Amino acid sequence: MSPREMRRMMQRMGLEMEEMPDVDHVLIKTRKKQVIIEKPQVLLMKMAGQTIFQVIGEAREVEEVKPEEKPVEEVEIPEEDVQLVAAQAGVSLDEARRALKQTKGDLAQAIMLLTGS
Repeated sequence: MSPREMRRMMQRMGLEMEEMPDVDHVLIKTRKKQVIIEKPQVLLMKMAGQTIFQVIGEAREVEEVKPEEKPVEEVEIPEEDVQLVAAQAGVSLDEARRALKQTKGDLAQAIMLLTGS
């Protein structure tokens, strides 16, 4: 079957096909690894309202590397600041302390956060 006949047959079946030009690589990520396909040939097929990607090329697997979690900087919050924020915002000391930690000790931001201003 010639390419022209093949194209006509696919059109009769409602299948559109085109090649995606200039694809550098395709990356498939899973929880544990990555699959990288360098210089692939990617074909787009559309049929019945669905898009199908066909990827042809040499694949290599790479183990997923988890970035190191940076420790959260613990900000020293003076008790006077906690009391001031609690009084200004009309909240409990625990809520004021949480807001101050969230805003890294910024009094104005903590009060605005708690009052919704």
